[in-house]
Amino acid sequence: MKIILPDGSEKELENGATVADVAASIGAGLAKAALGGVVNGKEVDLSREVADGDQVSIITNKSPEALELLRHSTAHVMAAALVDLYGDVKFGVGPAIENGFYYDVKLDRTLSSDDFEAIEKRMAEIVEAAEPFERREVTRDEALELFADQPFKVELINELPADEVITIYSIGSFTDLCRGPHLPNTGKVPAFKLQKIAGAYWRGDAERDQLQRLYGTAFFKQKELDEYLHNLEEAEKRDHRKLGRELGIFMMDELAGVGLPLYLPKGARIIRTMQEWLRKELYRRGYEEVITPHIYKADVWKTSGHYDFYHENMYFFNINEGTDEQPRYSEYGVKPMNCPGHVMLYRNDVHSYRDLPVRYFEFGTVYRHEMSGVVHGLMRARGFTQDDAHVFCREDQVVDEVVAILDLADNIMKEFGFEYEAEISTRPEKSIGTDAMWEFAEGALKEAIERRGPSYEINPGDGAFYGPKIDIKVKDAIGRTWQCSTVQVDFNLPERFGLSYRTADNGEAQPFMLHRALFGSIERFLGILIEHYAGALPLWLSPIQAVILPIADRHVDAAKELAAKLTAVGGRVEVYEQNEPMRVKIAKAQAQKIPYMIVLGDKEVEEGTISVRERFEGDLGKWPVEKMADLLAESVV
Repeated sequence: MKIILPDGSEKELENGATVADVAASIGAGLAKAALGGVVNGKEVDLSREVADGDQVSIITNKSPEALELLRHSTAHVMAAALVDLYGDVKFGVGPAIENGFYYDVKLDRTLSSDDFEAIEKRMAEIVEAAEPFERREVTRDEALELFADQPFKVELINELPADEVITIYSIGSFTDLCRGPHLPNTGKVPAFKLQKIAGAYWRGDAERDQLQRLYGTAFFKQKELDEYLHNLEEAEKRDHRKLGRELGIFMMDELAGVGLPLYLPKGARIIRTMQEWLRKELYRRGYEEVITPHIYKADVWKTSGHYDFYHENMYFFNINEGTDEQPRYSEYGVKPMNCPGHVMLYRNDVHSYRDLPVRYFEFGTVYRHEMSGVVHGLMRARGFTQDDAHVFCREDQVVDEVVAILDLADNIMKEFGFEYEAEISTRPEKSIGTDAMWEFAEGALKEAIERRGPSYEINPGDGAFYGPKIDIKVKDAIGRTWQCSTVQVDFNLPERFGLSYRTADNGEAQPFMLHRALFGSIERFLGILIEHYAGALPLWLSPIQAVILPIADRHVDAAKELAAKLTAVGGRVEVYEQNEPMRVKIAKAQAQKIPYMIVLGDKEVEEGTISVRERFEGDLGKWPVEKMADLLAESVV
């Protein structure tokens, strides 16, 4: 028989050949590296037979499918270890996930991280034994009999379609209901680590059994595992929720509600500084600032389409607009986005083709009903502020406007120290607008990004239903990627609200509408910044830029005079007046990530100088006061 390789070439093999035989026929090195295969687009085990005409590729540890294959197999190794250690274990599901794997289990004892050492030791023994993953097809009756003492598996079996091929995999004493595929043997699991335990309801239903969910991860190299674990530790140190609390930036209070951050003075100062910096840049680039309400009558949301398509994510309430005797209730909705307000502002006036583009921007606070389980500090909140802008322009202006937006995004990312890349999302299966509109809009985004933008990838079919978009993804200090800025073309709102402008021949045309947010959610961007800088924000953004440390009480008045001078040039300065040892004051300033510490004693007061420490470099020696004043003045937004 002949099989077809990824490069289009053909290989002749004996009937009954397996994926492993295909790998061996290509070369001994590939046979040794092979972990699985892809046959006609479906991932399979190395032991799977191939047929005449099949398209076959080999999975090695460099293949995109490899990590999921490894992690799913490692989940089975962990399950086998649990059976060997604890006997009667009831198993739920054990999938590979983005950064590892988990298995849901029910047993008579409550596991803790103290048990990890014993479980990992038994896993290592199973790996050392290089036990094969044995696949077998069984009938429904055989499966029900085999898993008679596994109620969760029985439930899954009974839900399978009548024509479903039921497969099981075994390693040692553990057998699981599983579609596969798996590694050829447990010896191919080189590096793993158990990470945590959490509670989980069976099928996510709080009325069902509560199980224990064991999480772990696996990599093909110990070095990669060590690096991943190091980054996890680093991420924990940088957690914006922890640092936000310690640095006095923001807080959460259950009394206020889930996902509604409250900003302390330092946090408010950071956000206002960010906004003022961007506001000046936007005015310079021809934007006009607007302010829109936090609530609108439901009619607005019905016109925009949010009432029908976004209702479950919004907050609606009724207001009596009549009297107590003759009540007349109107439904209102809290805004989840700022777009309709800007559209109504545009519609308020008659526009000529000469007036375009019209660029409105707003730091608008919006509210979205996120499920409590997905709310995560500032990264995903129910109330947040967007640096929102909408550009209304002619067709011939679209490319230039997108280029200008990308230029501004580049400016922002460089100012905040981020590397970034972009992604263009194209027309989804369900969409509005003509083929010609989509073709033009997608072409305009590509032309703009190729003219000005960063490197980019195409994400086919992932655009919004109302138009394609560009997403900017930043990489932080420990290599994590975050989606921030976005530019979207919108065919929907201009049509729904009947927007138009007068053309050169005195006709009417519908403007193109570009949505753009560069910080995105300011809260989320701040959370990313806190983690990126580990709380040590750049000088211009730090809520307190310098702290003055008088050595003794007799130096406090001089410290206050100095603080007044530095504040007068725009610096943000505090005086530590507490009667504490200098090492304690310095330690406090270091813990607060304050950029500069100014030590003031007899000598400094007498000479009119200051002794300066920088949070990373330490002692910088003596400076004239003017040097610090100039430094702080230059940092003023």
